[in-house]
Amino acid sequence: MGAETHGKDTGSQSNPLIAWGITGGEFYLREIVQFLTGAPFEFDLFLSRAAEELLNRYAMKDRLFEASNRVYHDVHASAPPIMRLFSGKYRLLVVAPATSNTVAKMVHGIADTLVTNMFAQAGKIRLRTIVLPTDHSEVQVFTTVSGRVIEVRPRKIDLENTERLATMAAVTVVKSIEELNRAISAEIGI
Repeated sequence: MGAETHGKDTGSQSNPLIAWGITGGEFYLREIVQFLTGAPFEFDLFLSRAAEELLNRYAMKDRLFEASNRVYHDVHASAPPIMRLFSGKYRLLVVAPATSNTVAKMVHGIADTLVTNMFAQAGKIRLRTIVLPTDHSEVQVFTTVSGRVIEVRPRKIDLENTERLATMAAVTVVKSIEELNRAISAEIGI
């Protein structure tokens, strides 16, 4: 589930290190990459296979990897990068964007990907976690990475899972990049 590709291994009290999981949600992906490339904090990336495909497809991978400290890929059955959570290196876990599939797995305790395993382990140590689900409102208008504007109506089960996620210990669910920025600032004091 995880193989290191490169890294600086920094992070300090003055510049906190965040574990950032990205799943295969095209919605918010462009905004997340833009946000992270100018982030006032350091972060390690934990990518699902689908996230990696999208980053490659839309030529965002190099820019994002350059901005990160380390990058972990979902490639092994075991998850050595998860041990970094227990070392105290991270002040926060962020999963953004989180697809409805990932949110369903989080809510039901399924930890079969690098990102869902990170979420499960963060919950066990009560590491504060912020999640930006792709499906959070009855009607959502998105501009895809390719520039297409679409209206999405998430299924009832997806909205219920997002609501359940928001009730979990040490988890904050946000519904926009602005809310995400405010939540991160509140958690790490920037």
